[in-house]
Amino acid sequence: MSLLQTILAFAVVLGVLIIVHELGHYLVARWCGVKVLRFSVGMGKVVYSRRFGPDQTEWAVSILPLGGYVKMLDARDHDGAPISSADMKREFTSQSVWRRIAIVAAGPLANFLLAIAVFAALFVHGIPEPSTKLRAPAEQSVAWQSGLRGGDHIVSVNGKAVQIWPDLRWAMVQAVIDRQPVVLGIATTSQQGDMPPARTVTLPVRSVSADELEGDFMAKLGLEIARPAPVLGKVMPDGPAERAGLREGDLIRSVDGKVVQDGLAFVEMVRMSEGKPLQLDLMRGNALLSLAVAPEVVEQDGRKFGRIKVEVPMVPEMVTEGSNPLVALGKGVVKTWDTAVMTLKMVGKMIVGEVSWKNVTGPITIADYAGQTARIGLVSYLSFIAFVSISLGVMNLLPIPVLDGGHLLYYAVEVLTGRPVSERVSAVAQRAGIGILMTLMLVAVFNDINRLVS
Repeated sequence: MSLLQTILAFAVVLGVLIIVHELGHYLVARWCGVKVLRFSVGMGKVVYSRRFGPDQTEWAVSILPLGGYVKMLDARDHDGAPISSADMKREFTSQSVWRRIAIVAAGPLANFLLAIAVFAALFVHGIPEPSTKLRAPAEQSVAWQSGLRGGDHIVSVNGKAVQIWPDLRWAMVQAVIDRQPVVLGIATTSQQGDMPPARTVTLPVRSVSADELEGDFMAKLGLEIARPAPVLGKVMPDGPAERAGLREGDLIRSVDGKVVQDGLAFVEMVRMSEGKPLQLDLMRGNALLSLAVAPEVVEQDGRKFGRIKVEVPMVPEMVTEGSNPLVALGKGVVKTWDTAVMTLKMVGKMIVGEVSWKNVTGPITIADYAGQTARIGLVSYLSFIAFVSISLGVMNLLPIPVLDGGHLLYYAVEVLTGRPVSERVSAVAQRAGIGILMTLMLVAVFNDINRLVS
């Protein structure tokens, strides 16, 4: 079932992004008066098609699902039959260079507009996200040494306000990429609204490389989401917790003399016990009690861990950030712009060798993430679609022949020189572009397989 869900989630992502991208080309081509012969979802041999509209445009599904195309009337690849004078006015290469630029740029632009629309809708809806309240960092961590403590609320990063954990993480990613020091604004628990930070903390991020941004680099710095106190929830019948006399509402103070920071720490201590008896000091109402519990041993995926069969709430403090449509639209534009710029920076750093090419991902990783986000919920899945749409738009704008960006480069040369790029130069560049794309695809698939294996 999980595999089927992943395949379906990936198919929806791929289908939506391809259709939106090609619709951008199609709609602007029609607006510019260019005749469209075929709109295909997929590449290669056509497996299904129907013709619609005054031009009898062929709407097709092709055998290779990774991509799509809009075929316009083009004298360069016509089958040899004469083109009527009426159709010649609607032929692609006879259009002005600015119309051709508009048609080619419309595909990536459509991907950016989709991302803006999705983000705006999510901002209007309101997204429940963890707050920026910190869990107590380890004393040897960068966060502790910089002066951060458990319970601190981070309200700004380098002067930019943040309310939710994903915004904090995103601001940290940008700082790592730009190699900037991070100045965090810290609020007290009593502060509300737009009050200025009670203090600021400078957090060095030199220890984090750009290659680590896909992982939990925040935890490496000592930044983790605060968790609720270790108060027990429902106690399962006939489990180790019930046999030990534990009750719902008990507040765990220490395990084997070690202070328990929060619910997550308590769960980790129990899991690591692997059946070894634990001595718990707890508060029950106003009474301080000491009880011994013997966790049962559970094996999963070849690993053994302890379990006492009791619920421990670990959901962090949540913030629902909703906006009116106009503000949400502005936020969607900013989010899309920031993501596109960050993607370009990562590409640039890979080219100059500052970031490993291991960060290049392919269809297997995208499918995996599509399945994961779909299982988490609609909000996560839609956010994922928006981020992939931005990546698709940016990648298509790269000046690589075969891609939209390569064609835009040709037209830029034409604007500057007053004449189009020669067919000979274009043919050589096309072959080089295909070689670059094939190499990138091989690297991406290799990285995908390596991630699965490791």
